[in-house]
Order: sequence, then structure tokens, then C-alpha cells
Amino acid sequence: MSDTLNLPAETRERAGKGASRALRRDGRVPAVVYGGNEEPLAIHVEEKELTRQLMTGHFFNSIVEVEVDGKKLRTLPKDVAFHPVTDRPLHADFLRLAKDATVHVNVPVIFANEELSPGLKRGGVLNVVRHELELVCAADKIPEEIAIDVTGFDLGESIHISHVKLPAGSASAITDRDFTIATIVAPSALKSEEGDTTKAE
Repeated sequence: MSDTLNLPAETRERAGKGASRALRRDGRVPAVVYGGNEEPLAIHVEEKELTRQLMTGHFFNSIVEVEVDGKKLRTLPKDVAFHPVTDRPLHADFLRLAKDATVHVNVPVIFANEELSPGLKRGGVLNVVRHELELVCAADKIPEEIAIDVTGFDLGESIHISHVKLPAGSASAITDRDFTIATIVAPSALKSEEGDTTKAE
């Protein structure tokens, strides 16, 4: 389960490009909190703190408690716009979460028990088709990662979403097909050896 992050913020008195530029000069990032059947709330946050949280690698899969005027708002980060040259954050969007909200998130996958895969033991290569799974899950039960067990998979076999045991409270957002997450392919050296009929002198 991803940790809850805390992000102090202040309300923005003025909107518009000029006001946003002034905030950025002061090391602040304009942002907005929307959704939850309430009016959007214009805020600004400290650039250093936002960048630090972005660097955790699981910012977009974490509940972020935005603290404004002594009130904590449970949110899910939806988007951060970056400067095309400097990569500094320019603007952030946060979605307000109700107590029992479900959310769409992309969760990274990791592969376990590679030493128990006959295909990998024979020199096969794990060809990852999807590095993340699109899940629908309870807002307070967002998994940090999904571990996929490759025990027993041989060369030429594929790992589909139906092979994956998702944690309680999570379901795949794609429900119309049994999509492929990874395949175990023969290494190119093995393929070329089998296809090469010429004998060395």
C-alpha cells in the first residue's frame, strides 16, 4: 500500500498567467483541487516539496493530503505540467477523494521467482509488454506495486492478466480481454543456432 503524502498549500488569491509567473518566481507552483461535487480550489504549493514527492516514484499512486488553512483535503494527484526545457513543475491538478471513493491508477509490475521459470533457466528472456497495470481500486487501498509470479513459465509462453492475483480491493480497468503482460522468448543466440545449417570448418 502506498504511503499517504502530506503537502502543505496556500489558497491562491489571484488567477491568471501574471499571477502564476509571480508565484513561480517565489518558488511556488500553482495548483488546483477539483472534484467531489465541490467548487475547484485554486492553491499553490512549495516547488521544492512537490519535486521531492515527485521523486518518490509513486507520487501518482499515493493519496496526497493537501493541507490548506488548517484543513486536510484527501486527494489523488492527476497531472503535473513540466517546463519543456528545465523540467521544473509548472502546475499540478489534484482530484478530491470522497471517503469511499474508487480511483483509476497505473501501478508498476515486478516479476517474482524468475529462478523457478524453466524458460528463463534455459536462457530465455522476459519480454515485458506492460510495465504498469491500469487498476480500479479503493482510494485507501492503492497497491504500491503488483508482483507477478513467473514460476513454471516456459519458452514461448505468455503471462496474461488472468494469471495475476490482484490484491483485495483492486480490479483490472481493462475487462474486455485477457491481455498479455509479458512473454518468455528464446534468446537470439539460441534462435540463430537452430536456424544456422552451415557447419564450421
